[in-house]
Amino acid sequence: MSTTTLLCFHGIGTCREEREPGESRYWVTQDAFQRMLDEVADAPRAGLSFDDGNRSDVDIALPALEERGLTATFFALAGRLDDPASLSAGDLRALAGAGMRIGSHGWRHIPWHGMSDADAQREIVDARAALAEAGGTPVTEAALPLGRYGRRTLHRLRAASYEAVYSSDRFPARDGAWLRPRYSVTASDPPASVRRILLGRFRLEERRNALASAVKRLR
Repeated sequence: MSTTTLLCFHGIGTCREEREPGESRYWVTQDAFQRMLDEVADAPRAGLSFDDGNRSDVDIALPALEERGLTATFFALAGRLDDPASLSAGDLRALAGAGMRIGSHGWRHIPWHGMSDADAQREIVDARAALAEAGGTPVTEAALPLGRYGRRTLHRLRAASYEAVYSSDRFPARDGAWLRPRYSVTASDPPASVRRILLGRFRLEERRNALASAVKRLR
């Protein structure tokens, strides 16, 4: 069975103002990010994505990706398209025009686990429609905000016909799987840690994470 190691970034550079507690923990410095991308460029089976739709995605990440011939999926927030610190409709079109994929991270960056039906409609269905219109490209994939999910969340996403859903469960993703685990990169992760992840140096931990993911799908 073939697998791919998927890395997830959130913000690149400096988090100047946290919009929610602990956000700065998920921002990596520009220098560290460049070195991490060099590791990815040399890895045979690695993938990249960016959550939260921060402006650094287009200002810093896009040029660095293009320089190395890499592509990524950008999971944006529909409710922040008018936020100067976030990706705009024009930014989404620029990313899509550069060969990047646009996915949905919902509307407000709230957990999807335990949502009401009304919230689910807005977060899972309406947000995707708004992002597709803004970016001028189909949106077929979603990333779970804050990594939280359960059986009902996954059922709602399948009912909405998403082709793939991304978590933060930290083990390699089986090629062709619908639910795809990723490794979120944080400010405390040195480039060497990304190299170890890509080389598969955490197999025992990954097996535990895979088991935890299986339990979540049954809740």
